[in-house]
Amino acid sequence: MQTAHVQALEAKHATLDERIHAESLRPRPDSALLADLKKQKLRLKEEISSSH
Repeated sequence: MQTAHVQALEAKHATLDERIHAESLRPRPDSALLADLKKQKLRLKEEISSSH
């Protein structure tokens, strides 16, 4: 059973995934922004994993 907290984390994770994808499709992606988004996504993934 998932808690509301885990569901919120998974929603944020999905949003970050969409932002990473959108940024990577740009003609000149911002590498610093991509790195930051990927770090945020990894932190969320780790938090989700520790919550299960």
